[in-house]
Amino acid sequence: MKHSIITVDKRTQRDYNLGFKLSVVHQVEKGEMTYKQAQKAYGIQGRSTVLVWLRKHGTLDWTKPIRRQMPKSKETPAQKIKRLERELSDEKLRNKILNTMIDISDKQYGTAIRKKHSPNQSSTSDKNND
Repeated sequence: MKHSIITVDKRTQRDYNLGFKLSVVHQVEKGEMTYKQAQKAYGIQGRSTVLVWLRKHGTLDWTKPIRRQMPKSKETPAQKIKRLERELSDEKLRNKILNTMIDISDKQYGTAIRKKHSPNQSSTSDKNND
């Protein structure tokens, strides 16, 4: 009876010099590659090796994890419509206030803030050039 011998490549631990680590960290922080791309490109075996380097040698703040929270309650369609109607009303009021301010400025100071466009403007300028 024959026994087949299965050889398993044993993983070896590699030591990386500080310059190499800083170079990888710099490339990841600049956005040239992700940490996973750096692992693959440089043959770094550990899953978290580059992350450890980023925390230790990087310039970004890793002490506060980014937590993305979902809103606790979603708006119903009726609530969304009411909110949007309120926002529209506020914007209309804001627009009216700004237009009033422009009108007052034009009257009191003789400014011409609002540009007046006429549909025949391009044809009149063509006549002046002839």
